[in-house]
Amino acid sequence: MKRILQIVMSVFMAMLIGTLIPVQVFADSPDYISEIKIFTGSYDGAAAEGYTILKDGNNPVDLNQNAGGGMGSKGEKAVYLGYKTTKNRDEAITDLALMNMKGGYRTSDYESLMERQMNGQIIPFVDNFLAAIKEYRANYNSKYTLNKKRAMFVYDALNKLTDDDCGGAGLGDLLLNETVYEKAKKAFDALSAKEKEKTNLIKMNDQVRDSLPEAERNQCADILTILAQSNGNATLIMENLITRAADQNEDLWLDRFTEITYDKLVEETGESPTDADKILARLYDDKANEIVDMWDDFREHLENYDNAVAILESASKKDLSEEAEAIDGFDFETSTKAEAEEAAEASVVIQYSAEELANASADVFCKEFLETIDYEDGSLLELFMTPAEEIDGDTEILYPLVASLTKGQQAGLEFVTLQDLVMFGSTDEDGYQAARLDTIDTTSIYFGVDRAIYEKGGVALTSDAIRNDVTMEQTPEQSVALHIWAGIAAGLSLIGTSAFVSSWIVKNSTDKIISTYNSTFKNLTDSIARNNAAVSRMKVVLERYNQKGLTELAKTQTENIKSYTQAISNAEKNLQKMGYDAEFIKRMEVRSNFCGKLRMGAAVFTVVMVAITAILVYYDYQQMKEYYNVDFTPMPQYIIEEKDLIGYNNKGEAVVLKNQSAYYKLVECNRTANDEFFGVLGTGADMNGDVGQQWLALYAVRNKIMDPIIADSLLVKIFEKTDDFQIPAGYTTGVHMFGTEAAFNLNSSLYDWNNSAPCVYIFFNTDENASTTGSSFTAGSMALTGVAGLAIGALISGIAISSANKKKSKKAVA
Repeated sequence: MKRILQIVMSVFMAMLIGTLIPVQVFADSPDYISEIKIFTGSYDGAAAEGYTILKDGNNPVDLNQNAGGGMGSKGEKAVYLGYKTTKNRDEAITDLALMNMKGGYRTSDYESLMERQMNGQIIPFVDNFLAAIKEYRANYNSKYTLNKKRAMFVYDALNKLTDDDCGGAGLGDLLLNETVYEKAKKAFDALSAKEKEKTNLIKMNDQVRDSLPEAERNQCADILTILAQSNGNATLIMENLITRAADQNEDLWLDRFTEITYDKLVEETGESPTDADKILARLYDDKANEIVDMWDDFREHLENYDNAVAILESASKKDLSEEAEAIDGFDFETSTKAEAEEAAEASVVIQYSAEELANASADVFCKEFLETIDYEDGSLLELFMTPAEEIDGDTEILYPLVASLTKGQQAGLEFVTLQDLVMFGSTDEDGYQAARLDTIDTTSIYFGVDRAIYEKGGVALTSDAIRNDVTMEQTPEQSVALHIWAGIAAGLSLIGTSAFVSSWIVKNSTDKIISTYNSTFKNLTDSIARNNAAVSRMKVVLERYNQKGLTELAKTQTENIKSYTQAISNAEKNLQKMGYDAEFIKRMEVRSNFCGKLRMGAAVFTVVMVAITAILVYYDYQQMKEYYNVDFTPMPQYIIEEKDLIGYNNKGEAVVLKNQSAYYKLVECNRTANDEFFGVLGTGADMNGDVGQQWLALYAVRNKIMDPIIADSLLVKIFEKTDDFQIPAGYTTGVHMFGTEAAFNLNSSLYDWNNSAPCVYIFFNTDENASTTGSSFTAGSMALTGVAGLAIGALISGIAISSANKKKSKKAVA
């Protein structure tokens, strides 16, 4: 039995830690896209960097297609897409999405979410889980052999996980000492209430970490950072192992469980039965419900006994030496394709066999072991075979089980199974001998994690709600009203000016008519009066001339009198002919007064309209100036969909998921420090070539649950008009905006200047069979060849069957 447990533990650890560092070997996989880079202006140098330029037919295709041209624009600039390929599914890009500068994303939302996660999830978890870590430390230094060997087993396994922030030290060593958080918590607790209001545990943790000398920092793990940023599998492995190392008592929890009853728990409270029930419920009910959630899974393992025995009996006849030799003889650099395929297939056989045999051995052992332990009127097996629905309504049955677990074990319940609890609750010191983990390489807890996603300001969160909340800013096409009102105001100014000029002309002409009319009438009247007076004076002089006999002078004077008399007659005729029309003069005066007032009103109106026109033109000019002179903002380095980051626990509470493969990373371009927008955009790729109304950034992701993009499927389609768009046969998606799967026009008028530019789409297909295209090694499967030697199946099954037969013979004797 001891040997069984040792081998099962060894296989378990090999597989558990091996999941961190998979090494894929593919046979006949298609070429996938591994990297994308955008080349702006020119694709010179792309080939030297190993990039293939996307072509339309045989020619590299400009994805900008004069979309940067037009009035007020910054000029045309070509955009080319370069890509690299791989056959490794884990290196393959699985999606390409676009985000525009003024689109639906926020960095502040992500930062707030991360802060809430730290305060609401990680710190409360650490506060609870420290109990298990402290029990691990206590057991490592314990005087009890079993506890010490168990802790050393976990210590060795934890040291396979290293912390980059601590000089590559193993977690086994680091967690033997106080963590940064524990030091920070002591410092925080020492603050006054007023000082605590100015700081928080996160800030205090950062201050303590930064204040530590380098030598001490390399011996002090930052548990908050580990839990927040490490590889998700590494986190679970650490939590699982620490839980296994808990329980610093001299006896095992199963021993305690058989001695504890509900009545004893009631008695220990010292309260009345009613009050005791409430106390016990408060102490144990939550954990009892956690165990109920694991109950059916464990029952399935117990009910699998007959099948497990059959697996072990069958495995005893297997010879895996050829498979082990195929893996041992494989070299990633020198082996042929056929050898790679043989080794990959062999790794699957051994990995599957090892897991299957380890699970079968555990199932056989747990059932037979529980059968031997008396509990109440039966055995522990009978208790664990009770249907979960019977216990769910009566969780008090499990209070003794919870009470038998230490605080550390209770804190780690969510990271182990009931079968795990039984296995390491029944293992003696011989079961924790060297677990053959020497064949497994150490690996960083941050393996496969791009830790830049945790840098402040570098990650943006997007969602349907955030995208729908975005209001498109006005563009010249959308602000027609402003142009119309400016035009109307200018038109009214022109009308006012015309009215002013017309009224001025009419008034002047009317005044001139009145003046001319009155002047003519007056001149004629005055002329008649002057001539009459002159004739009267001439007649007096003529009479004098006649009296004095001045015949010649009299004759001349008579002619003059005739002439003046004729002038008077003519003037009287003209005056009689002209007449004096008082009504006409009055009408002319009314017209003159009206035109005078109209002229003044038109002048004021024109001045006002000119002012309004100037204001509207100014605002229109400012808008156009802002529109055509874009101030780029920094591009987020990463974007993640909110739904891929937030999940819900069994209580319905929102929690942050460790889903690092869902982060879309900004695709880079060939922009250099000498280029205009390098200071703002850095090397982030703008599909508008830095000449659009706003940047249109491209993001790529390698998501484990998505299918990889097939390189040969990349297809560019150019349509002269939007109405010409058609999805190519055999395609359903392409380079798209976040929030939709439909391929997006890279020359959308929403972001470019030239609305008549051709529409450009990039389509692609993914490999739906990628997960089954090839076989794979993992560090765990390769380590298994050393865990149980060349006859792992026969070894495990032989011991397990021998143990089973012994149990059966004992029962027969009894």
